[in-house]
Amino acid sequence: MASAALSAELECSVCLNIYTDPVNLSCGHSFCRVCIDHVLDTQERSGRYSCPACREGFRKRPALQRNITLRSIAETFQAAQPGQAVSGNVCTYCIDFPVSAAKCCLLCESYICEDHLRVHSKSPEHVLCDPTTSLEKRKCLIHRKVLEYYCTVDAACICVGCSLAGEHRGHQVETLGEASMKEKQELRNLLQSLTTKREEMEERVRSLEEHRRNAENKAYDVTERVDVLFRDLRRRLEDLEKKVLDGIIDRAQRVSVSLSDQIQKLEIKKEELSRRMRHIEELCNVTDPLTLLQGSDTRDFYDGEDGDQILHDGGDLDVTRILHTLYTGLSDMTTMEHVCFNIQEAADLLLDENTAHSNLLLSEDMKTASWLDIKLERPEAPDRFQNRAQVLSRQRFSSGRHYWEVDVGKSQHWIVGMCYPSIERAGWARSRIGNNQRSWGLLRHENQYVVTHNGKEIQLPCDITSRTVRVYLDYEAGRISFYDLCDPIRHLHTFTATFTEPLHAGVWLLDGGVKILGGGQ
Repeated sequence: MASAALSAELECSVCLNIYTDPVNLSCGHSFCRVCIDHVLDTQERSGRYSCPACREGFRKRPALQRNITLRSIAETFQAAQPGQAVSGNVCTYCIDFPVSAAKCCLLCESYICEDHLRVHSKSPEHVLCDPTTSLEKRKCLIHRKVLEYYCTVDAACICVGCSLAGEHRGHQVETLGEASMKEKQELRNLLQSLTTKREEMEERVRSLEEHRRNAENKAYDVTERVDVLFRDLRRRLEDLEKKVLDGIIDRAQRVSVSLSDQIQKLEIKKEELSRRMRHIEELCNVTDPLTLLQGSDTRDFYDGEDGDQILHDGGDLDVTRILHTLYTGLSDMTTMEHVCFNIQEAADLLLDENTAHSNLLLSEDMKTASWLDIKLERPEAPDRFQNRAQVLSRQRFSSGRHYWEVDVGKSQHWIVGMCYPSIERAGWARSRIGNNQRSWGLLRHENQYVVTHNGKEIQLPCDITSRTVRVYLDYEAGRISFYDLCDPIRHLHTFTATFTEPLHAGVWLLDGGVKILGGGQ
């Protein structure tokens, strides 16, 4: 019992623990140095200092005097305490020996062990919390009362004394419970906002990841296309080089043969001239006039005209023709490069059933047109082709660069191309794609490939080796080009024109079927 009483005397009134490095104020009260320094630091904000125990005021921050005697007593008391050490806060009601606290009652301002907790009041105002809670931190450092209110003006937890007579007097205050509920609601709102932002960021990350994957895939595709392009350019350059060099060699050989022949003829003429010159010299030495006149025939004298003609018949290397072959080949490669580097990925292109001839069957996805021997019952429409098995695309192009591709492998007689919407819909001859000024087409018929416009056909120098052809449009440049999508891609022909209307993709069939693979811009 005496030990408990001595322990109470040796407790710091701020931290309620045995003194650690105790110091005195001028009023005589002792505190742990750390505890009183913390109190004075808090009071320094208001400029008023007072003793936490007796409330005696000081004009300026009081000096602290070490209490060596009290420190020695406290250390001796702690060293003499028997029993096992107790960690953390101890029960306030166990006065014979220290027992670890299980809970802390905020109303009673006490620590409670498991035994005393069973008999402690269960009323709601007795709020129990974790025993590690420091009661001193829940007290006002000035009034030494429990912090029960919250000042909304200064955003500070205060006691009843602060709200009635302290620096928070007249401020709007709330109970800690009310302020806590509002704070929790604000935190929940903030959490919801942050959650929404995080979800938006996650969606953005997914979008960027998808964009990155698409960019990588596109880079791979473009790399493949560029590789194919340069392989084709190298092949074309090699073929063009061989063609030009072979042309130079062939022409040089022809010129050489021609000149050799002319040289031989000139040598013969030269010999004949030498013979005549000797004959003339002999005649000049004849003294007998009769002999001279009978042996001279001046009509056979060489006048030099044949030799001059021979000098002009040797031929020339014809550099102009060689350069024309070279520049034409380079121009074709430049056109091909321009197309490959300026078109984008293919997009959907759909056929327009309102334009389809009755002998054409369109698939549900509007991408395939097939020839039928029987006519379908279709409603009359002003845009429908009446005499030619043709169909146009729904899309029309009035600017920019575009292309579309079609699988023609299942048909032997077909036309793919582009045409104005004003193309004739009736009439056997003028309505076919390529047979008028309003359309341009690539035609296969009787195993022949031609390009056609305004009824004029140009035979292609080679056959189409793949199943797929591409039609490329550069509206502003006035170009419609056709390509064979073999490996590497092969340019077939380019029409040039000044377009005056939008353009539709178009198909003509006489058997089998064709399928639209895509279009793009």
